[in-house]
Amino acid sequence: MDDVDRKILAELQQDGRLTVTELAARVRLSVSPCHRRLRELERSGAIQGYRAVVDAAALGLTFEALVFVSMRQEDRDTVAEFERAVGELEHVLDAQRLFGEPDYLLRIATADLAAFQRLYDERLATLPGVQRLTSTLVMKHVVRDRPLPA
Repeated sequence: MDDVDRKILAELQQDGRLTVTELAARVRLSVSPCHRRLRELERSGAIQGYRAVVDAAALGLTFEALVFVSMRQEDRDTVAEFERAVGELEHVLDAQRLFGEPDYLLRIATADLAAFQRLYDERLATLPGVQRLTSTLVMKHVVRDRPLPA
């Protein structure tokens, strides 16, 4: 990856709907070399996809919580089953396995506190291998969806 590829990635992180012509102009390439580089970045996995950034409030998801998960059991099968089950929960926006304690951090969005409580009681508390759940509520986002540094 060279500086031109990094410029392409930076531009696309700012506006993923750029046409190849617009992108080429911004990174100072002609269209054909820009298009080749773009396809190679996609093929290599450096670009993993394109999507819209949607306002959660527009979908009625105005309540956000961070849930810290401590596992009772951490054998391979339990961890795999826990991660599979978390992956099926549509309200889990991010799930990260951590070093140390706690074992996982989940970012969850729901319509309101009552919906979060139902999700917590009916789904999160019953996930395989869970010993303890600790939640904290998001007051506001200070930095959100920042592009990766070039």
